[in-house]
Parts: sequence; structure tokens; C-alpha cells
Amino acid sequence: MSRRIAAALALSVLPVTPTATPPNLDFESCDTAGWAVTGDAFSVTRETTWWGGTFDQHGVCFLSGYLANQDKATGTARSSTFPATDELSFLIGGGYDPQNLYVELVRAADGQVLDRQTGWNSEQLARITWDTSAVRGQSVYLEAVDTATGGWGHLNLDDVRTTNVDDAGNGLTARKLGSARQPATGPAPARYAADPLRPQYHYTPYQGWINDPIGLIQFNGQYNLFAQYYPDAPFWGPMHWAHARSADGVHWTNLPVALTPPPPATPSDTTGEWSGSAVDDNGVLRLFYTHFTDTGAHPGATPEQVFTATSADGVTFTPSPANPVIAAPPADSEAGFRDPKVFRDPHDGLWKMVVGSGHNGHGEVHLYSSPDLRTWTYRGVLLAGDGSTGGMWECPNLIPVGGQWALLVSENGTEHYFLGDFDGSTFTPRTSGQLDAGPNFYAAQAFVDASGRPLVMGWMNNGGAFDPNRLDGWSQSETVTRVLSVESDGTLGTAPVPELSRLHTSLAAHNGVRVIRQDTPIAAGDSLDINTGFDLTRSTGTSLGLRLFSSSAEGVVLTYDPASHQLTLDTRNSGYGGGSVSTAAVSPDATGQLGLRVLTDRSSIEVFTSTGVALTARVYPRYTQSNTVSAFAVGGNAVLTGTTVWSMGSAW
Repeated sequence: MSRRIAAALALSVLPVTPTATPPNLDFESCDTAGWAVTGDAFSVTRETTWWGGTFDQHGVCFLSGYLANQDKATGTARSSTFPATDELSFLIGGGYDPQNLYVELVRAADGQVLDRQTGWNSEQLARITWDTSAVRGQSVYLEAVDTATGGWGHLNLDDVRTTNVDDAGNGLTARKLGSARQPATGPAPARYAADPLRPQYHYTPYQGWINDPIGLIQFNGQYNLFAQYYPDAPFWGPMHWAHARSADGVHWTNLPVALTPPPPATPSDTTGEWSGSAVDDNGVLRLFYTHFTDTGAHPGATPEQVFTATSADGVTFTPSPANPVIAAPPADSEAGFRDPKVFRDPHDGLWKMVVGSGHNGHGEVHLYSSPDLRTWTYRGVLLAGDGSTGGMWECPNLIPVGGQWALLVSENGTEHYFLGDFDGSTFTPRTSGQLDAGPNFYAAQAFVDASGRPLVMGWMNNGGAFDPNRLDGWSQSETVTRVLSVESDGTLGTAPVPELSRLHTSLAAHNGVRVIRQDTPIAAGDSLDINTGFDLTRSTGTSLGLRLFSSSAEGVVLTYDPASHQLTLDTRNSGYGGGSVSTAAVSPDATGQLGLRVLTDRSSIEVFTSTGVALTARVYPRYTQSNTVSAFAVGGNAVLTGTTVWSMGSAW
């Protein structure tokens, strides 16, 4: 007999008493009074902090599935019965495991499960809201279930409400989260809009996980975006290739999954199809990618090889029977060998491939060449780092930009670039830097479109923060499509593609020059394109800036210090999850102006300066009121050069 069934039988003999006001749903009696508890998992605690931050319980006490007996414990906790109202909400934390860890709403008359929610691999308590209007007046109960015994094998619960379900108690309203709120069918724009924290004009998986943007190409007039993808959970797993297509690089349509991993040899087998690139092979769309083999499940296998797959229609892909096209890495590649990026070299007409690697504590990029995309010759190490940029370079790109060549490499959460000369076999860097100074930009892929523009997208990861999107069944996002440019100071800059304006829906604000002496609201909205700037020749403040996703309880602060020329993005009080402080050196232009363009999209921020500097961050506002944009100055005034704010529509 399973523990779940045994627990259910044990509870079936416990008395339940329907009541319009269920006792102790907020656990503020600091015990389990009013709850029928089985097993040894659940107890009530007053703890306020854990290793990742604060629990954020409501009041003093909450129900913990960990603190008494940790992850090995199992059990259930069932409330007394009560009549359902139109909505029900509660705070949940703990592990993600839909089969073994969840809170469920059950109809007392027949035991039917009406809704169910698992955790999100964070101890922080997040509010889930369910629509229970269909069973209004019927007798129901809430039950927390823990049959998990591994890592994150526990659940936390607090503050169950049947009235005022989203009232945060501070005049603010909680955003409505929960996997039950994600519609399974319907038009894509409506489904993607259901989640209040899902970006609307950035690429995200509807369910599951994505990371690196890959295979970027304009093929037969259409922009193609592939992405590392795991469909079965909002966490990394055996990698697939998701696929979407766009006529303009800003509106996207999902296509069938392009590549899938082989069936796993063991339950823990992570063998999959890792990052790579795409080329037009005489009218055939050809992919190159890292085929990763989990040597724990396949002892003796080569872990990373280069594979290729082709598609005549650009939708259905067939791996080559000649795989692997590169069977093993070159010598001295012990840190890894992955993420092939293929391009046609104008110097000699050959196809070139760069592959990321590392040796002796420094990153490396290997170079290969081919006349036909089928047979490849190793040409040597294109560039080796000095160790200051990490011991393994991932996701290399080599692309012409502004009369030079840019080599992009990814390392431990940072996107580095080297700008210099490439003659077909040798790359000589002149300058180097960070492509995006924010905390959540990584694994960039660049390509040249049909008009000759060097374009790039990046993975807008959560930087290790705990991601409440997982409560809705998905995780991670890509940036908007950006244009690369060489700036007047010799650095590599980025800016959104002009086509992004096609997503403008309505003008949210339009103002001329304004003098700001205190916090001044500019606009409101969750998905905005903000164009503004500061006249530094006339501003007297020692600190100038913008507040984004702001309310009385939380917000993001973008600050510029005219004296030090430092632009700072502070997300530490932005809502759920962790936060950080990121800085970039930004000088005004020759006329003393600092232009800013800020893209906000429910849970993302992309900041661009008029001098090509970018900072990207993910944030997770708790409250619906956290949607205000305001300007401020400290120690004087700020002169805004003019502000235009557009509300943004859906990319779907």
C-alpha cells in the first residue's frame, strides 16, 4: 500500500466539521489546531529566515514540512471542511514535485480534487490564487501532501484565505499566481497573457524550461529562433531544441520541437542535444549542435560531439546518419567542447566553425574549416584567455561588426566580447569588454540577417534567483532581438531592433523637457517601451534616475551618478526571489546628454543607453500596483530631455 493511500485511509476516519470560518487557516495559533496531521513531515514554526533569505510568512507562524524532520519526512495536513467562496488563496513554498509535493483543494462530498499546486524550489512563501466560483457553497477542504524524500522534498504552507484573497494588508493587491490559472487551450496571446509575471513581447516557453537562444538565422525570408528547451518541468533537464519563426524578428509563432534527445537509459540520464547554430545549405536548413552524452548513464562514451541535422521545409529535422561530424575534441580541451557556431568566411569562401572550450584554467575557442559542411579540418586555437575571463568559454560567436570582427564568449554568467581583426585563420583582439552589464544576460548568439545587420539575442536567465514563474509551470526568457554596433569609443554596443516599434499599441506618456526635483510619476504599465534621458549640462542633482515596477512596497531603482559616470541597476527590493546591484561605466555623449531606453515586460528589464551600454535583469513584482515609472533626483534637480512611453503588445 502506498504512503499516499495509507494516509488517505487514516484521514478518512478523522472527524471533520464544516464551518464558514475554518479555524487556524493562518496558523497564528502557532500549532496545528484545526488541522488533521499524519506522518512526521509537518509542524508549525516561528522561523523567519533560511539560507536563501526570508520565509515571508504572514504574521508569526506557518506550517513547515522541513524544520521538524527535514526532507526525509513524509505526511499530510488536512484542514477542516468549509464552504467554498468565489476564490481561495494561500502562501506556498518548498520543493517542486507535482507528483509528491502539493497542496490540493478537495470536494468533501466525493473526494474529487478540484485544484492542485506544487512548490517552486524556494523556501520563500508566494501567494497562489484559485478561482473556486464553480463550486461556490460546496463543502471543501485543503490538504498539504508530502510523499517526497529527496532534495527539496518538503512543502511550506501559510495564510489560507477564503475572503480578501489577494489583499496584502498594505493597500496593495497580490498578483494572481498558480499553475491552475494557465489555460491549456486558446489563442496564444490570451494564454500567454494569463500569467501576470510572463513577459508579453519576449520569447518564453508556454510550459517547461528554456535557456540559450540558438540556431538564429534568417531563412527563406523568415527569422528563426531555436532555444535550449526542456518541456517536462520548469527546470533544466535533457535538452531539446524549441523552435519559433518570425517575419520581423519581434512577432513569434511556435513551431514543432526541432530536436529531441534519445530515450534515457536511466531515470537520471541527462543526455541531450545542446547548443549550436544554423546555416542555409543551398536551400536546406542545416543545424550544428553539441550532442551531449551523460557518461554516468553511458560509461565510456565521449561526452561532447558535434552533430548535424537538416530540414528541407525548415520545420522537420533529421539528424545526419554520418554523425558525429566531429567525433572528439582536440587535445587539451579538458574543460569542455561545445556550442558550435558555423558561418561562411568571406576571406576564403570556406565554412568556419568556432567551438567553446578551456584548458589549464583559461577559456579557449577552437577553429575548424570545411568546404562542404560535411568534412571538417581543425585549424587550431583561435583565441585563448588569460584566466581572468574564466576557465571554460561557452557559446562562442565570431561575427563582422562595423568593419571589425567581434568574438563573443560566455563564462560563468557573464557575456564577454573581444573586438578586433580576423583574417580567416587568426583573430587579433584590440579591445574587450562585457556585452551586457546586467545580472541576467548570458549565452548570446549573433548572426547577420539578409540586410547585413549584425543581430544578437541573449538568454535572460534568473541568475540563480528563485523564480516564481515556476509556480505557473515555466521558467526563463530570451531578450529582444538587438543590433550590434561599434561605438565611437571603440566598444561593442547593442540596441533593440527598430522593428520593436511594431509592438507599440498606445502612447502611455509624451512629455517635453521637464525639471524634476522629487519623485515624479511618468507612466504606468507592466509592458512598456520607455524613451527618455537626462541633460547633464543642466541637471544639478548628485544622483538622477528612474524607479521601475514601483509601488509603496517595492520597486527597481535605476540611478546615474554624474560625478563618477556610473549607471546602477538595483533590483534588491523588486519583489519575489533574490536581487542584485549591477553597475556600468557610462559617459554622456559629446553634448552632455545621457539617453535612456528602458524595456519593461512584466518580469524583465532591459536598459539601453544612447552610447550602446546595456543592462538586463529579471524581476518578479508581488503586487499589481507595482507598475509605476517615475523619475527622481537627489541633491538637486534632474532635467529630463523629453519622455515618450509606449504600451507594448504581445509578440504572439
